[in-house]
Amino acid sequence: MTAVTEPEESYAAPAAFGHPALFYGGPGEYLAATVPFVRDGLAAGEPVAVAVPGTNLELLRDALEDAADAVLLLDMRQAGRNPGRIIPAVLRAFADAQPPDRRVRIIGEPIWAGRTPTEYPACAQHEALINAAFVGRAVTVLCPYDVRGLDEQTLADARATHPTVIRAGREEPSAAYDPDGVVARYNRPLPPVPGALDLAFDSASLSRTRHAATAEAARLGLSGTRLEDLALVTAELTTNSVVHGGGSGQVRLWAEDGQVVCEVRDGGRLTDPLAGRRPAPRDQRGGRGLLLVNLVADLVRVHTDEQGTTVRCWFTRG
Repeated sequence: MTAVTEPEESYAAPAAFGHPALFYGGPGEYLAATVPFVRDGLAAGEPVAVAVPGTNLELLRDALEDAADAVLLLDMRQAGRNPGRIIPAVLRAFADAQPPDRRVRIIGEPIWAGRTPTEYPACAQHEALINAAFVGRAVTVLCPYDVRGLDEQTLADARATHPTVIRAGREEPSAAYDPDGVVARYNRPLPPVPGALDLAFDSASLSRTRHAATAEAARLGLSGTRLEDLALVTAELTTNSVVHGGGSGQVRLWAEDGQVVCEVRDGGRLTDPLAGRRPAPRDQRGGRGLLLVNLVADLVRVHTDEQGTTVRCWFTRG
């Protein structure tokens, strides 16, 4: 077990929503900040969850010893593989399950050195959108960033997506805080891929398009529940295009790097950055399409502009 140097400061949660970025330079700095954060929460009777990559999860579990049994521990490489899933299925799922009069503490580490350039824009947008997803809530979400393994742009984005930054035991306001700017900056066009199957659809061809897309995904090597997930995503996105996106659109499919990619484009404009990232109220009828897409796909990227909206989804074969 790695030794822990306890900082003099106590990371007691503020009265309102908190979303600090923790810049750490190794296991010692990581534990020196995260262990007090968890223990202070437990001592105050606050529900605590930890969703971080597996190596750090085991590090923190060992350091917490018996206190780990009182904490919800999740491997972010699994629970947050798709960054669009983290707010509804991890952060809000935990916070919303607690009594409304109790503050909640969460450690969430959605960005690590192994994240790919394809995944990263969705990760940065996720971090920015946490601020809108929890406005007015008694929740603190602490987000660790490994300064030794992440590049300068990622750390600069962290300063823009978090109102405060913790480094070496000191928490200070971020002068670069601009979450809306990050959401806009990573609303990047998704260039077409040569050789993809291209299917035009409208209200009369929804079923035929879904079956053709599923058949192509199977030919590209998708099978079992992954194939069923792609069929569900295709159905949800194409139906959404017909109802909300101008009545027609295009589906494109191709294979890349061990994954099958499904893309749906239409003429509608997505104006709500949190669409698909909010848990649906139990009594809500409809409106779950983009949420389901985020819950089942391994990665979702969205680009929207005046000409329309493109939703691209990745599904791992095997």
